[in-house]
Amino acid sequence: MSESWTFAVGRDDLSRTVVAESATPEITDGEALLRVDRVGLTANNITYAVLGEAMRYWEFFPAEHHGLGAEWGLPPLWGFAEVTRSTVPGVEPGLRVYGYLPPAGHLVVRPERVDAGGFRDGSEHRAALPSPYNGYRATTGDAAYRTDQEDLLILFRPLFFTSFMLADQVADNGFYGAGQLVLSSASSKTAYAAAFELHGRGPRLIGLTSPANVEFTRALGCYDDVVTYDEAERLDAVPTVYLDLSGSPATRSALHRHLGDHLVRDIAVGLTTRTPNADAAGEVFFAPNQIRKRRHDWGRDGLDERFADAWQRFAAVVGKWLDVHAGAGPEDLRRAWLEVLAGRTPPRVGHVIQL
Repeated sequence: MSESWTFAVGRDDLSRTVVAESATPEITDGEALLRVDRVGLTANNITYAVLGEAMRYWEFFPAEHHGLGAEWGLPPLWGFAEVTRSTVPGVEPGLRVYGYLPPAGHLVVRPERVDAGGFRDGSEHRAALPSPYNGYRATTGDAAYRTDQEDLLILFRPLFFTSFMLADQVADNGFYGAGQLVLSSASSKTAYAAAFELHGRGPRLIGLTSPANVEFTRALGCYDDVVTYDEAERLDAVPTVYLDLSGSPATRSALHRHLGDHLVRDIAVGLTTRTPNADAAGEVFFAPNQIRKRRHDWGRDGLDERFADAWQRFAAVVGKWLDVHAGAGPEDLRRAWLEVLAGRTPPRVGHVIQL
């Protein structure tokens, strides 16, 4: 029997890693086997692991399904996979799909709602998890897909979709009456993509970043001003929305002290440090909530069309400066994980691993 493998991290120590070999999974009626092909690794994947318990990310790909003990976790990755075996009509061997994947050689799925656009994994253990993470897009039925953009899609599509929905929610609420929007971790891919969508639509956009990333962040061209974290207290005292992607308690405290009642919204979006920020923020942005709203407002096709249009505008710009670091195999995946975990990846770099 052919061999497969699984990469996992310690749930209590994300720098502790293992690559375990196993037999390629068998499938039963109603199932299909995906071979994981190409995946990306960004700070977003670290976030999934940091919030693995709180947001149930460990439950998408349970370690015990891969022959590992409960002390291990499989951080979800985004990327492309191919169907190698299937018992489900419409999900044929050779079908290439984009979606949420384990850091492993293979994934068994139970395809449901199969159509030209792809399918959803109806596996029992995923039934109660957020539905947007359970969809697998067929490349042949995806308006946003282009063969020459696979690396961009791997690295940016999930982040850009979050950013697209964040920008949409802010605009949908009239920018909460703010005169300025302040984004922390402004050099991060998620913040940049949100700023790309929001730029020129209303309030001034202010990016907060570290001194080392000021030049890069200004060069992105989508912030009206870029300041370092220790300069946050010089921001204009006008109605302000804080979109927090850093999770830094010190930054949040400084903004509250400086802006007082002018801070009309304090929204946790994610984190690029390892400090969960949901408890301290006034509210938490959760993309699936806005997705559900817009599917009701626009329909699935309407949302897909708006996203595809926005994605093509974004891809045309980001493709000019992105530096893809390519790897191959589980050991390169491990190396990329440890590099991103340690914060050693420059903002213009993205890791793509061929598995």
